[in-house]
Amino acid sequence: MSALHLQTPDAAGRTRRLRRRARALALTSVVYNVLEAVVAIAAGLVAGSVALLGFGLDSVVEVSSGLVVLWQFSHHLPQERERTALRLMALAFFALAALVSVESARALVVGREAETSTVGIVLALVSLAVMPVLSWAQRRTGRALGSNAVVADGTQTLLCTYLSAVLLLGLLLNATLGWSWADPVAGLVIAGVALREGVQAWQGKGCCAPGGGGCGCDSGACDC
Repeated sequence: MSALHLQTPDAAGRTRRLRRRARALALTSVVYNVLEAVVAIAAGLVAGSVALLGFGLDSVVEVSSGLVVLWQFSHHLPQERERTALRLMALAFFALAALVSVESARALVVGREAETSTVGIVLALVSLAVMPVLSWAQRRTGRALGSNAVVADGTQTLLCTYLSAVLLLGLLLNATLGWSWADPVAGLVIAGVALREGVQAWQGKGCCAPGGGGCGCDSGACDC
């Protein structure tokens, strides 16, 4: 018998509401990040900016993360898909880190200069305003559900906030001071943070831990 069936009616209703909220937040994240990815990648190609391309690819990772959460919560016992969801997120992070690292290193070695991107600067500012609010809602919902995958999705959204700041700094330094190296260096920072988050997601750290007590990940599922 599922944990949901063992709950009181009030607790079961709260769990269902939290699951609906998790799906709604994941869908919001997917829609926003699709738009963000399209704008960032297009602007990055126009300006020759590795940082913008890396930021756009991170948005693609966030889209995949949101889709993973939607897939997980399409199951009547989403906790059974918890570990698989985390592993899928980790693989997306690793792919991002590898691609951006290679492109950033090549830009530094070749000495390729990125053009000023006003679109990129505006995009970074918008993300700095939107992402913290969405991340807070996702992580709060994930902790309430005892779902590390939902928390990880929120962490990826929070990561986007940090990366927006890194991106903005790199673009502004390039635009105002002509420091072309700032762009690929910003890309390397993005890659490094993505690698760290990938390792943590793969290890499933903090599994199910809204408070840590009585939770575990036996048999690939989070049991709380």
